Amino acid sequence: MGNKLYKYFFNEFFRLFILILISLSLIVWVVQAVNYLDIVTEDGHAFNIYFTFSTLNLPKVISKLIPFSFMLGLFLTILKFDKNNELIIAWVNGINKINFVNLVLRIAILITLIQLVLASSITPYTLNMGRSALKSSDIGLFPSLLKEKKFNDTVENLTIFIEEKKDNGELVNIFLRDDTIKVDQSKTIIAKKGYLKKINSRNYLTLYDGIIQTEKQNGKISFIKFTKTEINLSSFATKTTTFAKLQERSSFLLFNCFNVFDNEKFLSFETSSKEWKCPDDKKEISRELNRRFGMPLYIPLISLIICYLFSTRQESKYYSFQKYLIFSFAFVVIVFAEIMVRYSVNSNINLFIYYLFPFCLILLIYINLIKKFKFENLLK
Repeated sequence: MGNKLYKYFFNEFFRLFILILISLSLIVWVVQAVNYLDIVTEDGHAFNIYFTFSTLNLPKVISKLIPFSFMLGLFLTILKFDKNNELIIAWVNGINKINFVNLVLRIAILITLIQLVLASSITPYTLNMGRSALKSSDIGLFPSLLKEKKFNDTVENLTIFIEEKKDNGELVNIFLRDDTIKVDQSKTIIAKKGYLKKINSRNYLTLYDGIIQTEKQNGKISFIKFTKTEINLSSFATKTTTFAKLQERSSFLLFNCFNVFDNEKFLSFETSSKEWKCPDDKKEISRELNRRFGMPLYIPLISLIICYLFSTRQESKYYSFQKYLIFSFAFVVIVFAEIMVRYSVNSNINLFIYYLFPFCLILLIYINLIKKFKFENLLK
């Protein structure tokens, strides 16, 4: 009976855990995706780039929500078993509570391993892919970003002003300033009219009847009149950050900043490191690594705290209080882990506390649970 019950418990928990994780992740992801709309409305990227970038951020959301989803899923699963008197049936049939605790602990270790793989490898990889998509894309929605009587500086080192935008696509009285020539130089173009067109997925601005003013380093300004000229807008870079952030770097690359690996062998493995320079202050790198490898260690601790529900009884007048106390304690552990990861790099003491706290507390709680349940069906 024990094996069937353990399997049933695992299946019920896992279904509820996945349901909670997916539901919370989708809610957070949708809110986050709305914030990412600036990629389209402000930076001019195409919608397919927006969807690619926002979708590749989903593993990051899932990774952050796993500890809370695990806690909530385990808490509700045990309460469900208790409410349906399935736990009482298990105890009456001689199943030892410690065996149930061990089952929960094994489940927690499994989720911890999943969290470690997700946080240390999959999430940085998908985030880097999303950043690469932004980096390799041009400004696909540039025409929709040009507003009448407004200075448009969507792209870096380029400012465009148009007085009127007609229904047929004609732009009237155009001012364009290009600061991409050289340092301390700029080019200003003034034209009576112009049109935006797309050739081979690239945006071009065709201007008619205007003047090109080029300011040189010696302060002199040259003037060139033109009847028609064409500017390739795809050659300009968006203001969107395209350099990979710290959280988008692989764990191998971050460890390499501390000379953990042989540099030559590592460079051949991690090609992106060729453009990566480790900062002088490595606190941010340490904090990111601590988040990836330290946060999952708190999942087994949360599981053992929730296991105190096995000692509660529905008929007890303190039943509700005990439930909320256990849930609150587990939630405080998650909050504590989030706070400590921020301060873990401030001193070695904080670092030891961050990593040793879950191990020490897991040992103490497990010993306490053994003592608490040692006279309950020890033969099973």
